[in-house]
Amino acid sequence: MDQERITLAHGAGGQKTAELIERLFARHFQNPDLTADDAAVLSLGGTKIAMTTDGFIVSPWRFPGGNIGELSICGTVNDLTCMGARPRYLTCAFQIEEGFPLRDLDAIAASMAETARACGVTIVAGDTKVAGRGQVDGCFITTTGIGELLPNIRTGGALARPGDDVLVTGDIGRHGSAILLARDSYGIEAEVTSDCAPLWPMMEHVFAALPQGDALHTLRDATRGGVGTVLYEIARESGVGIELRAEAIPCAPAVQGLTGLLGLNPLYLACEGRLVLFCAPAVTDAVLAALHETREGAGATRIGTVSAAPAGRVSLITELGTRTLLPPPTGELLPRIC
Repeated sequence: MDQERITLAHGAGGQKTAELIERLFARHFQNPDLTADDAAVLSLGGTKIAMTTDGFIVSPWRFPGGNIGELSICGTVNDLTCMGARPRYLTCAFQIEEGFPLRDLDAIAASMAETARACGVTIVAGDTKVAGRGQVDGCFITTTGIGELLPNIRTGGALARPGDDVLVTGDIGRHGSAILLARDSYGIEAEVTSDCAPLWPMMEHVFAALPQGDALHTLRDATRGGVGTVLYEIARESGVGIELRAEAIPCAPAVQGLTGLLGLNPLYLACEGRLVLFCAPAVTDAVLAALHETREGAGATRIGTVSAAPAGRVSLITELGTRTLLPPPTGELLPRIC
């Protein structure tokens, strides 16, 4: 460790990120409440709450379908949602580069306020720091959120079970593709907008429709590293195998074209408005029906199942019917996508 250095891959959400957390942060911060989930579930005077924190360093700060301000609220709200918690309060901290246009900062703050209002969330505190030119790329935002846990819902990355169905709430890879196109690094023109959206309203509807809350086992928003990375995380945490059907994985034609041209796998491109759900087969139809009644879940579909083995692995049934191992997430695909 003495001679090692941090690379961009350590922040990509894949294998390097997991190693950094396990080897360094978990070793120093270990305690009974430290979690590998999107938010920690805590007890305060008999009340169950969820608490999460997240950092956003998106470049460019404005992209088709959203901006860093909207994204910071959505990301925090979605992390609380994944734990079955109603988002209530947020704090935010800004790290702003000297020379950043005030009108752009105003647009970012306005987007944050509008998105928070739409989610029923109140921004209650914050902090502002200004760094010298070149020390920060424009504007970075860190948010912390607190939510009120619903009494009949218990979800977690370690709760997936053999036999569970694996669902995704819509087409994948759009946010990562939108960021890539916004950078104009390849001279490619395509109509792709980010799926950035707050998902509490969608999941509140699903929670209310479930005949039994404990049949919904795992929720995870597919941000850094995309759906593929999320599936590997859950496979490891739950000690299960996951089998996907390639033909069932929804992907917009423009995203398919872009990723095919650049040799990227859409399963590893970030989403900012998609959840991966693991549920008992008995409630799959009810969950999908509830999702389809919402705007953000209109494209929800079943993409695979959970098996007992091989534990920690994700396999893919191709369109030809052959089985292959989905490559574990490694390296850096797109820096600063969330």
